Amino acid sequence: MLIFSGNANLPLAKKICKHLRVKLGKLFVDKFSDGEIRVEIGENVRGKDVFVIQPTCFPVNDNLMELLIILDALRRSSAKRVTAVIPYFGYARQDRKDQPRVPITAKLVANLLDGAGADRILTLDLHAGQIQGFFDIPVDHLYAINVFLDYFKKIKPANGLVVVSPDVGGIKMARAYAKKFRAGLAIVDKRRNSPDATEVMHILGEVKDKDAILVDDIVATGSSLLEAAKALKKAKAKKIYACVTHGILSSNAVEKIKDSCIDSLMITDSIPLPKEKQNTKIGIISVNKLFAEAIERIHLEKSISILFDSVRS
Repeated sequence: MLIFSGNANLPLAKKICKHLRVKLGKLFVDKFSDGEIRVEIGENVRGKDVFVIQPTCFPVNDNLMELLIILDALRRSSAKRVTAVIPYFGYARQDRKDQPRVPITAKLVANLLDGAGADRILTLDLHAGQIQGFFDIPVDHLYAINVFLDYFKKIKPANGLVVVSPDVGGIKMARAYAKKFRAGLAIVDKRRNSPDATEVMHILGEVKDKDAILVDDIVATGSSLLEAAKALKKAKAKKIYACVTHGILSSNAVEKIKDSCIDSLMITDSIPLPKEKQNTKIGIISVNKLFAEAIERIHLEKSISILFDSVRS
């Protein structure tokens, strides 16, 4: 087994390698003067089982192109099997034709990864589970639910707990969290006024005098999450927590979260959080052990269903 990493999230790749007690493979990634990406594999991969760790986060196009070129280099170097480990799958929000004359970009990216030489995909909390069907190669879809569960077991919220979905589309995820947390379930009914702006209409479920946990897969500008938090506070929820797998935190999201009624936001390190965006309200939980176990099981041809059975119901 050989593990390589692009430039998108080297800290996570190093943690995964440390957990597996293997060295990170030698990989040279640079740019020519005109911006073209240059890749060179620094060791022999012929006949090896290779894993490439590269989330397609900001800058999305650079990181995606880097991943595609690395995959092509490994295929042409006669690697036995190449697994693209994508902790955050960019373009996942463009998964359907919801308007006339728009692309299904998630499907396009799936085709590109397949064509570049990936034999398998390993990813975490896809924005829409059906994206797995866009691929013609196996996709192993992990979930961060148990990572967050371990955290909330430690802090032990004092009041009755309710898990809240910030929109109707996240009901399945919220139900899985509620079952694992042995908590109540509530849903924020909202109206989307634009791609980045929403208006809360109703809260379905009982949240009064309870500690609420907002769960979602992505926080980008934070508008949806913060509108839901305001509605919960208005409905007299006690403490408001949020656990979101992928912390994109674009634009002025960090400042808005810092000034919001959310007591704490927990994200994973699927996307690296720059130091300038870190503050006391935002906590980071590592998913390195989850990915390390999945990589080891794939390498040893063992089932990884034990890692995600908890969200099937």
